[in-house]
Amino acid sequence: MIQPSPRNVLLLAWQNTWERRRDLPAILSTSGGTQRTFAQIETESCELAHLFARFAPGSVIGVQIGNSESWPALLLALFRAHLVPLPLGRHMEAPELRITLETCRVSALVRLENDALEVSTENTNPANALQWDAPVPQFLKLTSGTTSAPRAIRFQAAHLVADGENICATMGITEGDLNFGVIPFSHSYGFSNLLVPLLCRGVPLVASEDRMPRAILNDLVRTGATVFPGMPFFFQKFVELQNTPELPALRLCISAGAPLIPTTAEQFTQRFGCKIHSFYGSSECGGIAYDASPETHYEEGFVGTALKGVKLETRDEPGPITVRSAAVGDGYFPEANPAVLAEGRFVPSDLVEKTPRGLRLVGRASDVINIAGRKLNPVEVETRLAAFPGVRQVVVFGVPSSLRGEEAVACMVGDGIEASAVLRFCKGALSQWQMPRAIWVVPEIATNDHGKISRRVLAAEYLRTRELNGNGRPK
Repeated sequence: MIQPSPRNVLLLAWQNTWERRRDLPAILSTSGGTQRTFAQIETESCELAHLFARFAPGSVIGVQIGNSESWPALLLALFRAHLVPLPLGRHMEAPELRITLETCRVSALVRLENDALEVSTENTNPANALQWDAPVPQFLKLTSGTTSAPRAIRFQAAHLVADGENICATMGITEGDLNFGVIPFSHSYGFSNLLVPLLCRGVPLVASEDRMPRAILNDLVRTGATVFPGMPFFFQKFVELQNTPELPALRLCISAGAPLIPTTAEQFTQRFGCKIHSFYGSSECGGIAYDASPETHYEEGFVGTALKGVKLETRDEPGPITVRSAAVGDGYFPEANPAVLAEGRFVPSDLVEKTPRGLRLVGRASDVINIAGRKLNPVEVETRLAAFPGVRQVVVFGVPSSLRGEEAVACMVGDGIEASAVLRFCKGALSQWQMPRAIWVVPEIATNDHGKISRRVLAAEYLRTRELNGNGRPK
């Protein structure tokens, strides 16, 4: 018999929010019209309850509905049914989705079909009621951790509320603001910066699925949004556009998910008169650090100081940090890793150094490649590439990418290796985001004095060779 879940404090916070803000706009369309008031979210949530009556408390329910205006109501309905929501990206490819559903023991998947929510048990087991160890989770976030294999992080609703409080208090976001929601609600960043402030603090949001840069700028103008949580990709594309509109209502721009390139940030500030504030966080613990200063001299890797409510401990510099806060998750699922995540403490794999102004990210402690927030285990790609005819040796490593944080490069030794053929060979076996961005064919791969291959050394040699060839791919 499943143990009872702790009291859901997010539901308590929502009760206060909707009673106080009832008939005010909660979710707006990109045209500026009201899609849901706070009272309508509450009504919709009650109407959705019947969809989940057949599932046992503690069952994991996947949510794959993009940035739908139904997200808040659905979340509330799942919480009230004592089910465990697991947000999933809307465009996950079939192999990745199938493995995720199996690994996380998902009982059902909620999708949008013809603009209506549909609960599907295809490729799931509705009887997957888990015998959770205490504390019973109320929410799961998907992550690959230090490998590319999917796993989840266990949360209480109190962790989610604490993260939202830390973010709003640090960034000065209030119910008088209007968040522009184009980053995925299913991602930890979007969930904490958009959905939690709406439910717990009454901060309205614009729900957008349009990721075209010019459309986003036009929608920012049309809606009068005051806060834009974005990613470096968006800011880079904004500055590349010609004849861009002014954004008089926009007062706060936030960048997370990948390192912010200083030149991009400087150009954006010159063009739109708004500083981009770097935000550093992780799925395991929510927000970690934030550049709250008005300083527009951008520094590579700078992420500011700890959020309110967050304590950071450092030892060696540069080196890993320890994050402690009320927002840190309970642990990983299905396999725990208490050395990294447990008892209100999380140790990210990033290497950090202190500066007079705050923290600066200087690298990662592992070989895992961080691609736009997703973590790629190079061994998984190497296994596929090694099966290509004529390949004798292959090593995959990451190199910096201005838009994606890092990108994967495959260094290969063999006969008759053509990049186009190798990439065709990978399709179907690897997801698009896992595909190498470059194939580097070499006569041999050097080893160190111990006979080992260093991915870090290989990456440096690749970048040097690319530079010698005029910033193109190595020949």
